[in-house]
Parts: sequence; structure tokens; C-alpha cells
Amino acid sequence: MATALQNKTAHPRFSEAIRFWWRIGWITFGGTAAHIAVLHDELVVRKRWIGESEFLHALSHCMLLPGPEAQQLAIYIGWKLHGKKGGIAAGTLFVLPSMFVLLALSLLYIRFGQLSVVAAMISGLRPGIVALVVLALLRVAERTLVFPLQWVVAMGCFIAMVRIQASLPLIMLGVVFLGVVVGWHRPQLLGGATGTENYSTEPSALIWRRISASVVRIALGGSVLWLIPLFCMYVLSPDFGFWKRLSLFFTQTAFVTLGGSYTVIPYVAHVAVFKYHWLSQSQMLDGFSLAETTPGPLIIVVAFVGFMAGFNHFHGSIFMGTVALVSTTFYTFLPCFVFVFAGAPLIEMTQRTQSIQSVLRLITAVVVAAMLNLALFLARGALFPAGLLDLKDLDMFALVWMAFSFLLLRRFRIGMAPFVGLCLLSGIAHWLL
Repeated sequence: MATALQNKTAHPRFSEAIRFWWRIGWITFGGTAAHIAVLHDELVVRKRWIGESEFLHALSHCMLLPGPEAQQLAIYIGWKLHGKKGGIAAGTLFVLPSMFVLLALSLLYIRFGQLSVVAAMISGLRPGIVALVVLALLRVAERTLVFPLQWVVAMGCFIAMVRIQASLPLIMLGVVFLGVVVGWHRPQLLGGATGTENYSTEPSALIWRRISASVVRIALGGSVLWLIPLFCMYVLSPDFGFWKRLSLFFTQTAFVTLGGSYTVIPYVAHVAVFKYHWLSQSQMLDGFSLAETTPGPLIIVVAFVGFMAGFNHFHGSIFMGTVALVSTTFYTFLPCFVFVFAGAPLIEMTQRTQSIQSVLRLITAVVVAAMLNLALFLARGALFPAGLLDLKDLDMFALVWMAFSFLLLRRFRIGMAPFVGLCLLSGIAHWLL
């Protein structure tokens, strides 16, 4: 009885969901793992708008798609609650606040060029984010690593990431192959049927035709939306070549963002700095620092790149820089909506397919390994800012604030908005003192 009550979900009104996604857009700091932790805590634990198994199933699918996983997860959950309008609202409000914040920081940057206050905020935010990621890691591992094979895969993936620097897409491919083999030949290793249980088989031809027609409509709609801003630039702008390069490059970026923001940002930096000369290398590094202080996915750093591209190309025009920032955000995140809306019916169907279930149960092990790898990466950057693992370089403020943050989150269950505020204030206070 208690389990049934725990798994019971509530269906919110659309206006309530709008308010929720708008608030979430302002407090999701710290990268993908932290965003997933916030979404899980708010949607599954606190509000119970979606069940644990549905959340993890959707997350596993989003891990396989190019693009920022957390935003795609928000789009899917919004779609699950209120259809396409819910998905559009969730995905847009998840990114919009970070775009506004980064626009304001970009304007301050070109006006003053000083990042000392930004660095101070980062110094307080980083330890808190590490605590948040560690807490999320413990929760996700406790709920998803149920079978011994999942533990083996999680540890193997972590070792591959750390020791041989294997790329996440390659690891995903290997795990998908393993999941298919296990699902076909040894499903009992992952809790599957041994031949007597009734699992759904291949969907009927009618269902596949309906899904195919839906995918075509969504792809066509996305293509029309993609062309509208470009057509406006063709009509209104004297330099259409710049806008064409900008739109094509950041659309391409959206398709190669597989494995998280940390895998695509070096690619964006190389092309923007050395090929198109939209900004300098130092400006790119400053933009990455600015992006770390904003809510939303870390890939939002591309908005700063777009702003500097428009600002520099049009001879210091703030207006053109702003237009380029908005255009960059639009072209980077539009494909995410297309991917999720096209794949959402498949996500629903595969919850009853044994081979897909086997794959996704192993993908959750990859999620745990990636979160552990990211937690160690962030902890090293927060505790040893000089870059050397030497105890004399240990940042005691970061260590103390990390432990205190974990206590606030684990024991006192502080809300995300006050928690982020405390982290930012602690960094500023430490800098002032």
C-alpha cells in the first residue's frame, strides 16, 4: 500500500506547470548532472508529477540523442504532462532565463571587461554544485543499479572514461550492443522474462505508419521554423553570408552535441576562434566562465559566442550582437524539440519492449558512471583551483562549503533557489573578506 502511494503521480494544471518551468529555468545551475538532479528532486520526489521508472526511462532515451540531455528531458516531461504545448513551454522556459542572464553579462563584459565578481560567484557555486551532483549520484545509483550486471557496466564505463579517455558516444554504442545481446539471450540478468512472461512484441504496421507520419510532420514543421529567421535576414540584412554561416554552424553544433557540453565546447571554440575569427581565444575562455554562472545548460556558452560574433563582425554594434545571440540560441536548441517530439511516441512504446528495456537499464548504468566522472572532475576543479593535486594547494573554503552544502541538501532539504543564492553569496563574501 505504501509503495502504491509513493508511486502515485499527480497531474498539474498547465498554468501551474508554466510557473514551475519558469522557476526551474532560473535555478538550474551546474551542468547536466546538476540539472538532472534538480529535475528528479522536484518532479519525482517533491511534486510527483512523473514516476521514478518513467523519469529514468526518458532520461536513458535522452542520453542517446544529440543535444543537452537535461533540456530534452524537460521537453519530454512537459510533453508527457500537457502534450506539445507543454513540451514547447518546458523546453523554452528551461533555456530562456539563461539566455537573458548571458545577454546581460555579455553587455557588462563588453562595457567593463572585468570578471572578478563573476569569479567570486563561481568560487561559491562550484563547491555547492559538487555537493548537489554527489547527492544526485547517490540517489540515482540507489534507485537504478539493481542488478549485478548494471554495477559491472557502471564501473567498466567509469574506468573507460578515466583511464583511456573513451568518448561517451563510443561507450554508448558498446553498451547498446551489450544490452541488445543480453535482452535476446540472457534477459534474466536484467530482470527480464525467461520465456513465460508476456512482453509486447514488434508494434503493428499501423502504429509504425502513424509514428512515421508524425515524424515527417514534425520534421517539416521544424524545417519551416528553421527557415523563417534565415529568410528575414536575407531580406533585412546587408550581410546575409554572416547569418548563413552562423545558422548553419550552430545547427550543426546541435547535431554533434552527443556526450554533453564538455565534448562540444572545444569544437565550438576551435571553429569560432580559428576558422571564423568571431572572437579571440581569451574572450572564449571568458565566455565559458560567464556561462558557468548562468542557469540552464552549459552549452548556452554558444549564445556568448554568437553575441561576440555579431558584435565584432558589425563593428561594435550591440544591436547586431543581441540579434546574433538570440539567433544562436534559436538554432542551437530548435533541433532538441524536433528530436524529442519525433521520439516521444517511441519512448512510450519501448517501456513494454524487453530488448529495449535491457538496453535502457544498462544506459542508466552509463548515466551513473558519467555522473561519477563529472563529480570527480568538478570536485578537482573546486578543491584544487591551481590544477595540481597537492594538499598545500587545497582550497579549504571550498572543502568546508562543499561539506556544508551537502548537509543542507541531504539533511535539511533546502530548496534550490535559496541554496543557489547562498552559494553565490558565500563566494562574494569570501572574495570580499
